[in-house]
Parts: sequence; C-alpha cells; structure tokens
Amino acid sequence: MGMAFTVQSLLEDYQSSKPEIKAEKLTFTGVSEKDVYNITAPFEDEGKLVIAGRVEGRDTEHSDVVFFVEGDGVWKPRKNTKTYELQDPFVTRIDGELVFGGVEIFPHPTQEGALSWRTVFYRGDKINELERFAVGPGGMKDIRLIGLADNKIGVFTRPQGEKGGRGKIGYTEIDSLDELTPEVIDQAPLITSHFTEEEWGGANEVHLLGTGDIGVLGHIAKFDEEGNRHYYPMVFVYQPETNKISAMDLIATREDFPEGPSKRVDLEDVLFSGGLVRLKNGQAELYVGVSDAEAHKAVLPDPFTIFETKNK
Repeated sequence: MGMAFTVQSLLEDYQSSKPEIKAEKLTFTGVSEKDVYNITAPFEDEGKLVIAGRVEGRDTEHSDVVFFVEGDGVWKPRKNTKTYELQDPFVTRIDGELVFGGVEIFPHPTQEGALSWRTVFYRGDKINELERFAVGPGGMKDIRLIGLADNKIGVFTRPQGEKGGRGKIGYTEIDSLDELTPEVIDQAPLITSHFTEEEWGGANEVHLLGTGDIGVLGHIAKFDEEGNRHYYPMVFVYQPETNKISAMDLIATREDFPEGPSKRVDLEDVLFSGGLVRLKNGQAELYVGVSDAEAHKAVLPDPFTIFETKNK
C-alpha cells in the first residue's frame, strides 16, 4: 500500500516552503443579494470567457448555477443563458464537446423529509444546447471526467461509506461518454491509499499532463475537535498504469486570501477548489469558493510544471 497523506503533514510542508500568492476577491453582480461561490475557472463558450458559479441565499442550500461574463472587472450573468438548479458546477471538454455538471438535490428515496444528492452530467456544443446524459450514484459528489491521449475517458469518483469511509477517490476508464453509468462509477476501484479514515477529499478538476499522467486539482478536508470543517485545495499527480498518486501538495490556505464572511461559523476555514488555469509563464490562476460565501482568485506557481516531464 502507498502512504496516506494527512492535513497536518501537508500543512507543515506547505508552511515551510510557502509560495508567493497574489489573491483577490472576485465581484459578482446581478443576482440580487445572493452569494456566489464554488465557481469554475473561466472557460470558453461561443467565443467568450464564462465562469459558472453556485448562487444561493446565505440561509439556504437551494442553489442555482449561473453563467457569468466579465465586464469592467465585475462578473455579471450572461444574458439569454440557461441556468441550472444545481450546486458546485464543473466543466471540461471531451472530444471538443462541452461537458458540464453539478450536484442535484432530490427527495431521499427512503427517509421521509430528508434530501439526497447526486452528480448530474450534461453535454453539447455550447451552454445553451446542453443535454443531460448521465447521473452518478445517489449520495456521490466529486465525480470528474478527463479525455485521455488514447481517446479513453478517465473517471474520478468519490465513494463514501463502506467503500470510501468519509470520502476517498476512485478511478476507472470508459471508452465513451455513453458508458458513464451509476454502476460503472460505483465499481471504480479506489486509488492506492491516500486519505486517512478521519479525513476525506475529492477531485475537483482534472488536467492531462504532457507525460500522459493526470494532474488533479482537489481538496482534502477534516473536522476539528469543535466540529468545524477545514478544507484545503491540493494537487496530486495520478499514474493510471500503477493506480498510484505520485505526490500530494497543498497549494493554498484560507489565510492566503482576503478576509470575508462565511455561510456558517463552522465553514470559515473552507476553500473549495473550483479550477486552475495554467498560464504560459510558470504561474497559474486558482479559482476557489471561500467560506461557502464568496469566490476568490489567486495567482500562484503552477503546481503541475514539475510533473510535465518524466525524470529520465
């Protein structure tokens, strides 16, 4: 078995060699008084850069995903664009096609008055032509897809319970998007040990590296003694042929970002990795949800650069 990474050890490593980070809060308007958080990185749609964001009132978890465009330093909802009743959006491109998804809440199948959730997937040439094509197993978040060099599709999963405890990461491959079913997702083997039983995490956005390995932007999380949640953006490089993670590193902490409100007291130290835009100059832009109430962006060293070439 590989070794398990812990928040404590990753945090110590991070703080001992802290990178230079420039962080700022992003401003969103046009959604009345609602919060915008857990955003994607900007992606192109019909020739414009768009951010998908989770929009909801401070005192509810019923949210919509809205697509925003930027003008004069402010992000506003794009006109004549669909919205989706989802949480925590994500996007990728597979074979040129836009694949979009998020977390859908629905009445729990057996517990009266309770809610369950599942990850749902849409595909199409552009946002306004997306069609729903797949759902994940009930209760599973953090399912992410990546088009691979051999035209297969990598699928990262996040089972909990008997298989995954509080939440571990699994991986499988499919030949086409038509093969994405709850059964396939459920049966994905876990990646060789990575989180301890007390902690959890998942993949948030996936990047194909020049080596054929897979760079994953994700999060690792834990509760403290008071029951407060602590979420940290992290990256790792996954090697499908060995089913191992090469290394895991934190890339930011809450202290690296401007102060701001939080949805609840127990969510102050929560950063939700939304996406990473790799720039050409060795830097990257990290887009994050902050304290379940705001969205920020940070410019930091590209964490995947050192993994782009195999050690000879």
